[in-house]
Amino acid sequence: MRTGDIIYPFEPWTVTERSFDTGTNQRDETVFAVGNGYIGIRGNFEEGYDGPPGTTLHGTYLNGFYDSSPIAYSKGRHYGHPEFHQTMLNVTDGKLIELYVDGEKFSLFAGKHEDYVRTLDMQRGTVTRSLVWQTETGKRVRIRIERFASLTNKHLAVVRYEATPLNFSGELMFVSAINGAVSNQVAAHDPRAGSAFRGQVLQTKGMIQEGSCGAMVQQTKMTGFTLVCAMDQRLSHDAQLESEQAEQRLEHRFSVHAYKYESVVLDKYIAYYSSKDYAEAELPKLAHSEVTAAKEEGFDALADKHKRYLEDFWKTADVIVEGDEALQQALRFNALHLLMSVGRDGRTNIGAKGITGEGYDGHYFWDTETYMLPFFLYTKPDIAKQLLKYRHHILPKAKARAAEMSQKGALYAWRTIDGEETSAYYAASTAQYHINADIAYALKKYVEATDDKEFLYQEGAEMLFETSRFFADAGDWIEGRGFCINGVTGPDEYTTVIDNNTYTNLMVKDQLEYAVRTANEMKRACPERWSELQAGLGLTDEEVAGWAHAAEHMYIHRERGLIGQDDSFLNKAPWDFANTPKERYPLMLYYHQLVINRHQVLKQADLVMAMFLQNHRFTSWDKQRNYHFYEPLTTHDSSLSACIHGIVAAELGDVEKAYDYFQQTARVDLDDYHRNVKDGIHTASMAGTWLMIVNGFAGMRQTNGELSFQPELPSNWEGCSFRMRYRGSLLSVRIGTTSTTYEVLEGEPIVLLHLGVKITVDSPVTVSNRKPEAVIFDLDGVLTDTAEFHFQAWLELAQQLDIPFDRTINERLKGVDRRTSLEIILERSSKAYSDSDKERFMASKNERYVELIRAIRPEHLLPGIRELLEQLKEAGIRMAVASASRNAPAIIGGLNIGHYFDHIVDAGTLVRGKPDPEVFFKAAEALGVPAKNCIGIEDASAGLEAIRAANMVAVGIGDPIVLSAADEVLPSTEYLSWNRLNEIYWK
Repeated sequence: MRTGDIIYPFEPWTVTERSFDTGTNQRDETVFAVGNGYIGIRGNFEEGYDGPPGTTLHGTYLNGFYDSSPIAYSKGRHYGHPEFHQTMLNVTDGKLIELYVDGEKFSLFAGKHEDYVRTLDMQRGTVTRSLVWQTETGKRVRIRIERFASLTNKHLAVVRYEATPLNFSGELMFVSAINGAVSNQVAAHDPRAGSAFRGQVLQTKGMIQEGSCGAMVQQTKMTGFTLVCAMDQRLSHDAQLESEQAEQRLEHRFSVHAYKYESVVLDKYIAYYSSKDYAEAELPKLAHSEVTAAKEEGFDALADKHKRYLEDFWKTADVIVEGDEALQQALRFNALHLLMSVGRDGRTNIGAKGITGEGYDGHYFWDTETYMLPFFLYTKPDIAKQLLKYRHHILPKAKARAAEMSQKGALYAWRTIDGEETSAYYAASTAQYHINADIAYALKKYVEATDDKEFLYQEGAEMLFETSRFFADAGDWIEGRGFCINGVTGPDEYTTVIDNNTYTNLMVKDQLEYAVRTANEMKRACPERWSELQAGLGLTDEEVAGWAHAAEHMYIHRERGLIGQDDSFLNKAPWDFANTPKERYPLMLYYHQLVINRHQVLKQADLVMAMFLQNHRFTSWDKQRNYHFYEPLTTHDSSLSACIHGIVAAELGDVEKAYDYFQQTARVDLDDYHRNVKDGIHTASMAGTWLMIVNGFAGMRQTNGELSFQPELPSNWEGCSFRMRYRGSLLSVRIGTTSTTYEVLEGEPIVLLHLGVKITVDSPVTVSNRKPEAVIFDLDGVLTDTAEFHFQAWLELAQQLDIPFDRTINERLKGVDRRTSLEIILERSSKAYSDSDKERFMASKNERYVELIRAIRPEHLLPGIRELLEQLKEAGIRMAVASASRNAPAIIGGLNIGHYFDHIVDAGTLVRGKPDPEVFFKAAEALGVPAKNCIGIEDASAGLEAIRAANMVAVGIGDPIVLSAADEVLPSTEYLSWNRLNEIYWK
């Protein structure tokens, strides 16, 4: 399933590049970017770039700093369509440092270079580049450059430039500069990359020179934001400062006579301040003070504070994988880039490409709440809170958007920077109403995990109630269905503007229920704030009651035993995957949306996403059945998709498939899977890596404030460990091949569920990852032999219908349900029968079968069964019967063994018979035992397939050739014993 190439050597705490290649330079500029959530600096060279055109994207970005431009509509702007683009700008380049060696300018495109190494140090949060450069005249100098954007000061970036003559003594000149001649790249044919701008947007308004400190003032064209970039320097040697100003360039020159083997070091301090955050008149002073203070503190002290911040971050965020060095490196790379990309001021968010490139114009999406926020919630909950604060900050614009859409409440923009919707293609943007519910879901999880009721009652409740008001108004009551939400697009952008998208409806149901609970809670716990909100929002008890009613009657489309992604999806023709060439993916770049939209094909997880986020609303058999239907229809053209499929695959027991998806997710940037890392990192996929560890292989779920785990590792891992914060405590989780250890390192004890068993964690608690807890029996051929009764009843029916039937045909009926058995018999009939005829035939057969089984007595138990049941009872093993027969209770009664069983599955509730695993999943859930802790016993191949599909250990009774799906086959029930089953389970 992997599609990328290994680009960088596998190293636990570093990413290293050992050669320079113009062909891969833009990709490497993204990988070696530095940032602090506000400033993002691509891995461009301090000396500038003299390579071929189109092989660099020289970029520095500020999170949330953008300009606008009118959206051009061919026939004029339609009502409600966005009026303006918003594009994160490539801003003033403040990192420039040029080196001249006796007048010759250092460049990788001049002279010669050797020993080239560039390293991202993930423990120190720095990028270092070192090499030996030889001038055209043969002078050799060792160059080492280190940079970082301070994680303890959002406005500050720092560069240390060190040059050491190796075979000469002579003049070194450092030219430290600010360049204002910057522009964004122009979008080509890929809608995911580039911007609408052509030429320079950020206009230079002036320059300021004060001693060794220099600054440039620039302003955006449309939004009118002012930006000041300031610099100051410290040189290790005495040197005379010379300053020069050009039209859009301010530079400081330092000339030093350097001696052989003597290092000369220039430390450069760069600050960015904008009028988005401060009064315009204050910007020069603030920027000047910033670089002056940084210079006084010094590079080493700043780097030490920066490192200490990271040490605290890694204390919680580090995930250790034992036995997989490629993924170990990727996990740390992804976590660091998420930290370097996320806004932490309550006014900015985290873009789909972070602040490392210009893909998606620097926009924020719903990815934040569903992918990135959970990562921060359990590692840096203070950052998760700031992301929610951003949503509250732009709530007025969400309310304005809802009004524009002729709806009540608030509708958050699907694609934005400053709150306004910026996507001109409404079918894949505005129609994604689910973003409201995604934000509410994140709020709910945040409050559950932190118990921050103050935030809920203040900012959170206002967001929750206004977005709930929107859904109550946007939905409709449809007779015979209930509450419906029509004309929407779910997460899957290949299926647009449809009715009753299940993901949307379930997320809205969850939101409305939470809104009602919050309202009722506030009435009791915080009546003053409740009264304030009622007055301010015009909120009434009747309106809240309406939310509860809508949630209770939310419509979900079901058809043929499947859950429809929407009302129409199950009735479309499947996409012709077999005849679609690999080079025509992603489909959106090669096929019209209408062509895609009329087929069963998905860009990314949609219903599968719902099965993860709304895990508790799906039965195990619903997850199994629908996952296997939708997974083959998904192209994963979106990098958001693989991790979600991996998480659900892990839950369903297909750990090796989950591991394949994990590989795609974890190294999507390091191995450049989608060949577009040049445009920036994939932040959602990066966060998805952490989700796959914690929610996938550890099986963690947070449901109504309760933590549960169901761990299972890939076969090639020796162990995995991580830490997570929950309600003020720091929980350590270490998963081994056979057991898991939980320990609270800080704070109060935590109560959690491990494989469904409640444990209290204070001191270290070690529990088994799997153990046999239940045995689930088929009835016919395992507990007793009713096959002869079935054969007799079917034979009599076949004779009545004059259809050939014998024991060879009867073998095909084993393990399948009544309707399927009848269809097999009718294959040999020359007549066509109606459904009512078939119902009559089945009823007739069943009546005769019931007459025959009245003769069943305890002596009809198969050999060894009573002894086995006694052994299981003594060992405390739970037992259930999973039979497709509706007569199972009567047969169990006749055998007088009902007291052994905790549950008999009601065959009348089954949607599908074996080999569908529904009957075994129902038995396991009724017993309250995880499927992987169950042993299923069957005598038919269809039943064994069902057991394996349910991720249970499968034991067959009969012919090993016929029953090849079993983990082990015993010749008869006489060989069954608890000791033998236990051996098979641990085999």
